[in-house]
Amino acid sequence: MTVFALLRVTPITEDDITPDVAAAIEALEAYDVTYETTPMATTLEADDVHELFAACAAAHEAVDRGHVQTLVQVDDKREVKLTASDKVDAVEGELGREATSERRGE
Repeated sequence: MTVFALLRVTPITEDDITPDVAAAIEALEAYDVTYETTPMATTLEADDVHELFAACAAAHEAVDRGHVQTLVQVDDKREVKLTASDKVDAVEGELGREATSERRGE
């Protein structure tokens, strides 16, 4: 089984949230998950749904603020062994190119 999640931990504050986001990401290291952080969220991949939810909870708890919102969206592939890169590769195969803008990095 492969389980994917989109995780977004958002401290509600007027302060810079960069240290808080870094703390949430660092908390994932204690779990058997693979992750990739983007400007909007972090994508996680795990073989076990309980490990995935434990990692998400740890990321949430790592943010030491009075108000924290966490969004978790789960894709549970119970009958198919598939990686996140397999999913991206499939889309890129359909597109016939990388799934990024040519303007990226300008």
